[in-house]
Amino acid sequence: MSDTHTFEHKAMKTTFKLRLQHDDKKHAQNAAINAIELVDEIEGKLSRYRGGSDVWQINHMEADQTLFISELCYDCLCLSLEAYAETMGLFDVTLGRQIEHRKQKDAGDAPEISGQLVVVPDRPAVHCNEPGREIDLGGIGKGYALDKVKELLEEWEIKSGIISAGASTHLAFGDQKWTMGLSAKNETRDIVIKAQALSASGTGIQDEHIIAPDGSAETCKHPRIWAVHESAAWADAWSTAAMLIPEDELPKIRNKLTELFVENPKDGRVVAIKAEE
Repeated sequence: MSDTHTFEHKAMKTTFKLRLQHDDKKHAQNAAINAIELVDEIEGKLSRYRGGSDVWQINHMEADQTLFISELCYDCLCLSLEAYAETMGLFDVTLGRQIEHRKQKDAGDAPEISGQLVVVPDRPAVHCNEPGREIDLGGIGKGYALDKVKELLEEWEIKSGIISAGASTHLAFGDQKWTMGLSAKNETRDIVIKAQALSASGTGIQDEHIIAPDGSAETCKHPRIWAVHESAAWADAWSTAAMLIPEDELPKIRNKLTELFVENPKDGRVVAIKAEE
């Protein structure tokens, strides 16, 4: 059995933790250094708060302007558009102004949703038809980073491990099984993941990211949701979107996921959602 080596790094306003299994600690360490550099590079492209980042530049575009961006940001934006379509518009990364209004707990109504951005097909560019929309990749960026890190670690021949972005998103790869605890108000339920991602969203975890596309103030339908998917980015997107879906409608999306769990608001226990028959 390979030894497990643990590395930590602060980025994207959380702590990334890498538990890598390899016989050679030095090799695992070198792989982790490269993974951490990749996380920092992704943050430098996707952060809406870092001046000069791709997302920062997108959010400051003027009408009729076209901006060429990095492949990393373009890839994440394209994935976000897929998630928008797959979640029937519930996952929307263009609500940055509304998200910031909620984060800052500003008085008054949230800013109106306006403006239009276009992700240019077949080349890494964004076009602004009308200013007003602002990108916030907080609901998918960490999961996207984990997916890219997994690809890099596999290139480094790290056969198995689990990588985490804080307590909310985890991605296991390789043959090793990992036991994860789903902590609700009155219950902690253990599940096992293997070559899968687990993402949690909830009113105590990511409420600042969970904004309904129609701008309504009361958005969250559940105290907490856990989504399991092969991709960490998709687990992130679905756990966020599922917070906006009433419990009796969750079976409709269950077949798009490996597993889906919700905290029952009445008894504070974890409920496994079954697919719609």
